[in-house]
Amino acid sequence: MIKVLLAEDQGMMRGALALLLGLEDDIEIVAQVASGDDVVAAAVETRPDVALLDIEMPGRSGLDAAADLRDRVPACRVVILTTFGRPGYLRRAMEAGAYGFLVKDGPVEELATAIRRVLNGERVIDPALAAAALSTGPSPLTDRERDVLAAAADGSTIADIAVRLHLSESTVRNYLSSAIGKTGTRNRIEAARAARHNGWL
Repeated sequence: MIKVLLAEDQGMMRGALALLLGLEDDIEIVAQVASGDDVVAAAVETRPDVALLDIEMPGRSGLDAAADLRDRVPACRVVILTTFGRPGYLRRAMEAGAYGFLVKDGPVEELATAIRRVLNGERVIDPALAAAALSTGPSPLTDRERDVLAAAADGSTIADIAVRLHLSESTVRNYLSSAIGKTGTRNRIEAARAARHNGWL
């Protein structure tokens, strides 16, 4: 029996996935969580073979949780399941050790097959997303530029960002300026939008 942990913040989607996957003869849902912060604790407790992780959840993202699982429960194979097929997300998921990356609108039979395949050591990636990721290329942003841009995305002032990230205001301006240049945009709002669209944030 393949033990599966399911991390999805939308209750109806989580329940439907659990129900449909539970109908498979060889799959058992051993844990369900609604927050990225709860993934590792649930995995340590239930020792799943495969973890299905949504990207955008409260607390830690599915991408962060995937990296945590790689370190804390290395035998668990991660499949990222997302509504947002952004090329940068795929690249970051692979860097975090994910074995699969699928969009949620596929049939549940494909998901069950993907679970079996990753358990056999295969990588399973949505083909359209793989092509888009190759054409988009890697993120041009450094980790610090990404942090500053993410902090700026909600309209925070330079001073607010500087305090939040423990940087000087001039350093924040430099990072923002660099990020705007690299994304080919006119201001930090456009830069954040472009970075989010490409899955770099």
